[in-house]
Amino acid sequence: MLLLQLQCLGYGPYNLCELAKLESHKLQHQSWTDDLPLCQMCGVGTAPNCVYGPDGKGTQSHPNEDGHLRFRGDDGCFLYGVFNGYDGSRVANFASQCLTAELLLGQLNSGHTDNDVRRILTQAFDVVEKSYFETIDDALAEKANLSNYLLPHNENVPFHQLSPQSQKVMERLKELEQEVSGGATVAVALILNNKLYIANVGTNRVLLCKSSSDGQNQVLQIGRPHSTDNEDELQRLAALGLDSARIRQAGQIAGQSSSRRLGDYRVKFNYNEIDVLSAAKSKPVVAEPEIHGGQSLEGVTGFLLLMSEGLINALESAHGPEQANQEIVAMVAAELAQQTSLEAVAQSVVDRVKRLHHDVFVSGRQRATYCSRHEDMTLLIRTLNYPLADAALTPTQGGRICPVSVPYSNSQSTSKTSVTLSLVMPSQSTLTNGTNTASTLEEGTPTPGSQSPTATLQSTNTQTQSSSSSSGDGSLFRQRGSQAAQPDETGRVPPYVDFSQFYRLWGSDHGDGQSMQGGLGPQ
Repeated sequence: MLLLQLQCLGYGPYNLCELAKLESHKLQHQSWTDDLPLCQMCGVGTAPNCVYGPDGKGTQSHPNEDGHLRFRGDDGCFLYGVFNGYDGSRVANFASQCLTAELLLGQLNSGHTDNDVRRILTQAFDVVEKSYFETIDDALAEKANLSNYLLPHNENVPFHQLSPQSQKVMERLKELEQEVSGGATVAVALILNNKLYIANVGTNRVLLCKSSSDGQNQVLQIGRPHSTDNEDELQRLAALGLDSARIRQAGQIAGQSSSRRLGDYRVKFNYNEIDVLSAAKSKPVVAEPEIHGGQSLEGVTGFLLLMSEGLINALESAHGPEQANQEIVAMVAAELAQQTSLEAVAQSVVDRVKRLHHDVFVSGRQRATYCSRHEDMTLLIRTLNYPLADAALTPTQGGRICPVSVPYSNSQSTSKTSVTLSLVMPSQSTLTNGTNTASTLEEGTPTPGSQSPTATLQSTNTQTQSSSSSSGDGSLFRQRGSQAAQPDETGRVPPYVDFSQFYRLWGSDHGDGQSMQGGLGPQ
């Protein structure tokens, strides 16, 4: 395998990034990190961008530009990332490979302190940025030379009126521009020593959902997006001599809402030529990550979500931004209670967001104007001692029915209601992750208790939503015989579901067991 061969030849992590530049053209269909083991406690769902026509049918406007990584390293280290590319996927693809080399080839170990990890993460992003620009040095130099060849008065001349030689130069310039343009925003999660570290550049989103012993989900958004409405970012840009009010009003910097990003040579090298950035004393749009952590995961039950900007924007466009975090967590919790594979969970949630977005568009209601299109969507889910459903367990075989409160946004108002779904959950105290339980346990996942996934969502800045809880041992149901039941002398078929325990429990809860059982029970 390529990566192991390079290591055996004595190449270090930085040299591997250098080699990535040479191999990027040859390995279009083979990742040079393909020998690293994938994490089996993680699932990823994706959907391509879409533009709706008047008839509601969608078409993809460009190839998928998102990317992700999900690797398990040595010494109990796990690395996850979501990359939101734009103007091509070159930066996202390069960054996902180079970051992996910079973080999982011996740089991190269990002896590192929090400060060490933060320093290594920051350095890794710096190396990725520099290494990427080195890959396009030759193309940028050729682009500059060809631009000098064209006379200034030819810039506004129609293409068909140019000389044949000038036309060839223009065509080559367009090719070079496609090769060097583009950038990416990045959200990376690192788990080391059972601590969570988040490194964020740009406008992707990271959520941590913690399940408490009393059946509640606490939703934490880790960090804020680096965008033109982030007060801290506006203050940073103002300190460089820029007009923060003007940037806020524009809502974008060179076509993107992010104020930090990887790549994008235009805003990194030619920012003085961009009107809104022209007064900057130094480079205003940077690739320096904001680091959070390490946060201990000891005893934590829940899940971690990494989302590309396209996914969260699609949900907020359809339902508004007020409860987007709670909605996405509720969707994940609902799918975790039904699916036996994390891959299926992540894909089902992405498909649901895509469907919600489309349905709002075709409805013609107030928010339909915000939903004419959506960008690529990526969702990465990493469970933390959180049980998955077991398809082999039905209510008759000991499964537990656990209600999940799913927030729903009414498009006509900002209020939310709760829809309770009865979801069958396994009662066994084992973690089933897809079909390979052994591989999950080998990665050191503690076996969770028998508590059900949480039915309640809480947030420090939003209202609390709750639902009642229920439990059962499956004795409310009897297995139906293999042969069809025969009618009795009255022509009735005997029931195969016994509700007597239900009526007895109902009666005891409402204080009128005799009247319930006698009045509504089976006669």
